[in-house]
Amino acid sequence: LKEKTEDLKRERRLAEDLLHQMLPKSVAKQLRKCQKVEAENYDQVTIFFSDIVGFTSIAASCTPLQVVEMLNNLYVCFDSRIESYDVYKVETIGDAYMVVSGLPERNGTKHADEIAKMSLDLVAAVCQVVIPHMPTGKLQLRAGIHTGPCVAGVVGYKMPRYCLFGDTVNTASRMESTSLPQKIHISSATYDALLTDDAYEIEPRGEIEVKGKGKMKTYWLLGNKNYSVQN
Repeated sequence: LKEKTEDLKRERRLAEDLLHQMLPKSVAKQLRKCQKVEAENYDQVTIFFSDIVGFTSIAASCTPLQVVEMLNNLYVCFDSRIESYDVYKVETIGDAYMVVSGLPERNGTKHADEIAKMSLDLVAAVCQVVIPHMPTGKLQLRAGIHTGPCVAGVVGYKMPRYCLFGDTVNTASRMESTSLPQKIHISSATYDALLTDDAYEIEPRGEIEVKGKGKMKTYWLLGNKNYSVQN
C-alpha cells in the first residue's frame, strides 16, 4: 500500500509539472479545483514576438519531419534560456515565438528590462542552433517588442489556452513583422520604459508606416551596457 501511495504521488507530481508547462500555476490550481478562471486586466506588460526569417522557403526545402526537428531544436534552446528571466512563454505558432513579462505575476516596472535582456539573448542564441539537414545553414531571428496594457484569460474547455488580448498584443506583433533579420524592433513605449535604467544601447529607426497603426516612431535595441548574453 505504501509503494502504491508513493507511485500515485509521483504520477500526480508529473501530471502537475506537465500542466504547469502549459498554464500558469495560479491558473492551473483554479482549474484543478474546477473553479472558473476570471480574465484579468494588467496595466503594463511587455510582449515579445519573434519568427524565423525565410521560414517558408526553408520549410519548402525540407520534409515535414525535418521541419519539426529544426523547430524543436530551436524551441528547446529558447525554452532553456528564458528560464533565466522573469518571463512567461505564452505560445508558439509554427515558427512564431511569443513571450510576456509582467503577467501572470506582476513585477512592477521590471517587465521591459526582463524582455529586453531575454530578446538580446535569444537573438544571439539562434545563430548557434544546428539545422540537422542544413549543416551549413544558419537561422536568423526577426524580433519585436511593445509595452502596454492587456487582458489575460483562459479560453476553451478542451485543451484550455491562456491567451492575451488587446491592442498591445497587436502592436507587438507589428513590431516583429516590420523588423529586420537579427534585429530587435521596439516601440516608443518600450523605449520609454527602458530609458529609466540608462543601461541599453538603442538606436532610433525613425518613423515607419505600421499596418493598422499609421506612422510610428520606433527604435532598434542593440545591446545592454551592463549585461552580456549567455554563452
